[in-house]
Amino acid sequence: MGSSKDDSATDGDTASADLPPSNSSLFSEGEKVLAYHGPRIYEAKVQKAEFRKKEWRYFVHYLGWNKNWDEWVGMDRLMKHTEENVLKQQALDKKQGADKNPKSGRSTHTKPKSSTDAKVDKEDLKNYVARGKKRKTDSGVEKDNISVEKLVKIQIPSTLRKQLVDDWEFVQQDKLVKLPRSPNVDDILTKYLEYRSKKDGMMTDSIGEILKGLRYYFDKALSVMLLYKKERQQYHETVTDNVSPSTIYGAEHLLRLFVKLPELLAFVNIEEETLVRLQQKLLDFLRFLQKNQSTFFVSAYDSSKGSEGSGKGKDD
Repeated sequence: MGSSKDDSATDGDTASADLPPSNSSLFSEGEKVLAYHGPRIYEAKVQKAEFRKKEWRYFVHYLGWNKNWDEWVGMDRLMKHTEENVLKQQALDKKQGADKNPKSGRSTHTKPKSSTDAKVDKEDLKNYVARGKKRKTDSGVEKDNISVEKLVKIQIPSTLRKQLVDDWEFVQQDKLVKLPRSPNVDDILTKYLEYRSKKDGMMTDSIGEILKGLRYYFDKALSVMLLYKKERQQYHETVTDNVSPSTIYGAEHLLRLFVKLPELLAFVNIEEETLVRLQQKLLDFLRFLQKNQSTFFVSAYDSSKGSEGSGKGKDD
């Protein structure tokens, strides 16, 4: 979770000529609500409500989470805290195998494996997933604590957040992305590198290294934490030992990686200045995905669960 400049309220944002209609806000300050973030729904509390740029914006605190995750959101991210919506939240958690208590899934002070290597192997990822169930009691790891403030905060654009929700809904309807995908993850990473090189007028080593890292993380994380239960049979039928998932899967599953990246990067020792630059580059990549959303993502999933052929983009 995180916030961006676009979602942060400033004192001068609310113009006197842009006053809201009386009592038009759906949510009030101090109200307990349910908030979408990525593919999940969290309990939250409205801290502030402001009418800005002809729409209501709400500053929310996610209950059980460090206040550093507090952020400004629009009405499209919030739901009333009703019994019906709580059931929807619980169903979503159950389908994703998520721990319903965020404190046991990720505490405000994470204790990741300390490493100077920027890569994470499969065992690291498995250990991360199991961390909520099996706590480290080693007192010697205290010096390796990484606070939430140092995690890379990635604000996923609103249209891509909706993509994540639609993605989940398709899978729950027994509709899967038809594999192999075109463009696949490798294709998308290559297209981005070409895009940046053309825009910057040169090939930058740092961008290339980041894209290699994304590919590595994707290939290692896919089977461990990026698949829904209903997709596992398809994965085993499609991905063999000699095939990289990045050559089979596409934007739909690559986008899921960005929900997990802040937590995965907690395994790595990264200087704060480097984290800031990395965050900017990851946000730029997400904007590239958003710009090409109609061609990179399928508009409908396959109800037959087949793995032959590829889905068509909205512009195809």
